[in-house]
Amino acid sequence: MAALAWLLIPLVAGIVAGLWGSWANRTRKIRGDGPELDGYARFREAMEKSHSRT
Repeated sequence: MAALAWLLIPLVAGIVAGLWGSWANRTRKIRGDGPELDGYARFREAMEKSHSRT
């Protein structure tokens, strides 16, 4: 009976981890690459301006 209890601990932990993972992922919103690409474009423009002055 004690061996069964030791086997149930990882099983319950796995179930809890699966439930937590699905709960944590439900609040994640899908976001496009737009803001990151805009920031990169501004960075490139700033670097080009600094190189053109020298």
